[in-house]
Amino acid sequence: MKFIASSSALLKQLQNISGVINANNVLPILEDFLFDIDKNRLTIVATDLETVMKTEMQIEAKDSGRVCIPAKILIDSLKNIPEQPLTFNIDKNYSVEITSDNGKYKVMGENPDNFPKDPTADDASSFTMTSSALVTAINKTLFATSTDDLRPAMTGVYFELDKKGIQFVATDAHRLVRYKRTDVSSPNTDTFIVPRKPLNLLKSALPDNSDEITINYNTNHFFVIHGTTQMSCRLIDARFPDYKVVIPSENPYRLTVNRTEFLGALRRVSVFSNKSTYQVALNISGSELQLAAQDVDFSFEGNERMKCQYNGEDLVIAFNAKFLIEMLNATDSDEVYMELSTPTKAGLIKPVDQEENEEQLMLVMPLMLNQ
Repeated sequence: MKFIASSSALLKQLQNISGVINANNVLPILEDFLFDIDKNRLTIVATDLETVMKTEMQIEAKDSGRVCIPAKILIDSLKNIPEQPLTFNIDKNYSVEITSDNGKYKVMGENPDNFPKDPTADDASSFTMTSSALVTAINKTLFATSTDDLRPAMTGVYFELDKKGIQFVATDAHRLVRYKRTDVSSPNTDTFIVPRKPLNLLKSALPDNSDEITINYNTNHFFVIHGTTQMSCRLIDARFPDYKVVIPSENPYRLTVNRTEFLGALRRVSVFSNKSTYQVALNISGSELQLAAQDVDFSFEGNERMKCQYNGEDLVIAFNAKFLIEMLNATDSDEVYMELSTPTKAGLIKPVDQEENEEQLMLVMPLMLNQ
């Protein structure tokens, strides 16, 4: 079997899907790309058993056939070959010979029959949305997912679909993000949890534009199709916590601040905070907000004050600065407002300016104040 492909085009396609491959694999074949040649079309597949990514490209070939090629050595070699057509010759023992203008390289491939089969989209429901809508939803929620594998439901993003729109929810029990879109609708009312890794891969693989993407899902799997790229992953089989009960309905105090100024002040002051809690105390009175952090063990202390708009009684409340910084980074609004009540109740962060068809709400639990 023989085919000819452009070195730079091949490298680009491989890099798009190589993030699926883990460093430590249970099966050696999972360190390979599956090359499936069908006349002038090459389909490349990568998988870690949970997530599968596929991409297609045009090549020159007279035959059809399949072979598995080790991913790392293939990518490393292509990175160092300037743009040119490469000829791949594969013999019946799956030995792969790559010929460039000036060189010849050999690598031992593997039997494609041992490569894991793809999941099939049986009994799948389907809906469409723009590529940028999905990328935005991932960017605004993924950071709040948990890394605790003992609570699997929280290690992914919860999708809540109905005819009116779609909600994406992520939480790690210390903070929660809910992002709604009303310009996307699903024919069915459904919920499922998509793991963090495939969403991270999608964020990199999808363009931030108005291309239409198709999303299919069934009870076990989630499928995304955009042009020549496809991804499928196993859904998290766990029950997502009832997040609605933790969102406070009565937070009477309202603090409005400039997002960039607040972000800058938090970054500067948090340098002096305790590195296990990242605690920053917010002292709010009238139109002034004071930020204070300290690390008693090292006698570090940082204080700043800034202007704000505030309706409510004077309040001192502490939060994890790292969480606040991530939340402020996940919104584009020039100003944000916080809805607060007491030093022990969750605070809500919302952007002042939102697009017509989206709504973002972020919740963060307070920390016990250092006395």
